[in-house]
Amino acid sequence: MLVYGSKDLILIGYTNSDFQSDKDARKSTSGSVFTLNEGTVVWRSIKQSCIPDSTMEAEYVAASEAVWLKKFLTDLEIVPKMHLPITLYCDNSGVVANSRDLRSHKRGKHIERKYHLIRETIHQ
Repeated sequence: MLVYGSKDLILIGYTNSDFQSDKDARKSTSGSVFTLNEGTVVWRSIKQSCIPDSTMEAEYVAASEAVWLKKFLTDLEIVPKMHLPITLYCDNSGVVANSRDLRSHKRGKHIERKYHLIRETIHQ
């Protein structure tokens, strides 16, 4: 990616999932689109590796893609001014609440630690 000027780069993400769309394996499909200054840089639709117990978990896994993308762009060192937070749009209120609340909940303890990275990124 070639960047001209000194304008801050703004990363915006849109995530969604289709809960247990694979009726045989009971796996969900995650979808995400990320734009950098209004240009699409990532578009993904992938079957999740875990079998979620709820729509909240399926959406939470999809939303955690933002953490991966920010780290990827930072590690490549092609995005010099990526200090602004990622704006992430997600249509599940349970995911939004779970990502903001640092406490564990009885119904969410089974969600793998790697997906909780979104909490750390949001609170930095």
